[in-house]
Amino acid sequence: MPTTMSLVDRIGRTPMVHLARLGAGLPSSVLGKCEFLNPGGSGKDRIALAIIEDAERSGRLVRGATLVEATAGNTGLGLSVVAAARGYRLVCVMPEKMSMDKRIALTAVGAEVIMTANAPPSSPENFQNVARRLAVERGWFLTEQFNNPANPRVHEMTTGPEVLAQCEGQVGALVCGVGTGGTITGVGRFLKAHCPSARIVLADPVGSRLAHLVDPTQPDHDAAYQVEGIGGSVVPAVCDLSVIDAVERVTDEESFAIARRLIREEGLLVGGSSGTAVAAALRLAGRGDCAGPVVAILADSWDRYLTRDWLRQWP
Repeated sequence: MPTTMSLVDRIGRTPMVHLARLGAGLPSSVLGKCEFLNPGGSGKDRIALAIIEDAERSGRLVRGATLVEATAGNTGLGLSVVAAARGYRLVCVMPEKMSMDKRIALTAVGAEVIMTANAPPSSPENFQNVARRLAVERGWFLTEQFNNPANPRVHEMTTGPEVLAQCEGQVGALVCGVGTGGTITGVGRFLKAHCPSARIVLADPVGSRLAHLVDPTQPDHDAAYQVEGIGGSVVPAVCDLSVIDAVERVTDEESFAIARRLIREEGLLVGGSSGTAVAAALRLAGRGDCAGPVVAILADSWDRYLTRDWLRQWP
């Protein structure tokens, strides 16, 4: 009988690709780590599996339980893949800013979706606070991606080693946005230990305060922006800012323009935050001072943004 794998066994080990057209002529090569090719369509599949397995091992999670998560959509979809395989019910709490595509996808995979206002972290109506309250009131298991140490740990154990191996032991810079901060923290810790010359760079939307919190010389903005899943006004608990060496602020317009170019010119079916990361990576590569390739995290797939105006506005 042929050897088979379950869907969760396909999480991780994503490919790295050379951005030959967008990076043409630059002093450093620009590479994309294709996290959008995970089964659930984003790098959040890694943390979904890690959080659930950690809770199962500790006995905090039993079969048949209901999971609840505050999510911009991607962690919810990652959790849905694992929940389906393990027999859990899933409830996702999302702010209304997030796309209808994500709501439809989560509902289609069997998750219950609860929408909240786009409220600040201090508000009881903030999506994270709503998820915490529901977990207590209804006895659901809070997967708590923003506070769970299994989140950065899985990136330190898997994503980081993959990046270094795919770059043949030399990384000039690693660029990504911060949603929970798990990716930049975990990969950053691994690269600091195994490739100390690598620079860890935050790509942050204009309107997010995170750039200022990393580098106080950056403007202290806290304003609305359209890119989904990254940025914020406070540092998530699992995010270790000490691993970040530099920041690049990117406007919505540039993020979406680069995302459209990635789709059209590189054939990479990615979302807006990938545009943010690649825009920052192209700047770094153009300066010519990186001791190796510049790696941008391509976080999620375009399929959750198909109704968004930015993906429908082609030249």
